[in-house]
Amino acid sequence: MKQTILDQDIWVIIPAFQEAVIIEKVVNNLKPLYGNIIVVDDGSDDETWQRAIDAGATGLRHVINLGQGAALRTGIEYALARGAKYICTFDADGQHDPNDLRVLLEKMFADDADIVIGSRSLGTATNMPLARRILLRAAIIFVKLYTGLSLSDPQNGLRIMTRHAAMSLDLRQARMAHATELLYRFSQLDFKIVEAPASVYYTPYSMAKGQTNFGAFTILKDIIKESVLK
Repeated sequence: MKQTILDQDIWVIIPAFQEAVIIEKVVNNLKPLYGNIIVVDDGSDDETWQRAIDAGATGLRHVINLGQGAALRTGIEYALARGAKYICTFDADGQHDPNDLRVLLEKMFADDADIVIGSRSLGTATNMPLARRILLRAAIIFVKLYTGLSLSDPQNGLRIMTRHAAMSLDLRQARMAHATELLYRFSQLDFKIVEAPASVYYTPYSMAKGQTNFGAFTILKDIIKESVLK
């Protein structure tokens, strides 16, 4: 499936909290490839927002910390209101490779998919600790049971979705459980979800910012709570 992609069609959403140390580097790495970069500062009390703007991103700001899911929702709504045709989500901690977004786009067109998720299992995971590997295996099993989807990396923050898919998304999980909720909602709407190889680079900084074992239990609690209330 051949597609002509214009730079203005693609919007990259970066949820960020206390990322002043690295956000300029993340934005600068993306700028040569994509012009529409949105950093949603989720209530940071450091210079995340200002440094994102200084690097050339569009800076949105939550007055208080609402959670990564809420930050993504803010960014997605902003991009859709400005005509985005493709929405990319990208982590702020420097783990992702900007070049992988093109791989995801090519996979979307080749498979005529609605959503493509980057997979470190299909690609590379440099310096990935054993504890993260165990958490990833647990996430694979849980997502399969909860959504019916067989994915090799369901918690990866590197994703791309069509405008239609993004407009149909109604995220209610404000914090880290949004990743599982996103998959559940898309699966219920029968959107085509595929994976593409991606690289994840673990550094001491990204490890300090990432998901903890306790956080995984918090996600499970939030998902169960949502299931009971819906």
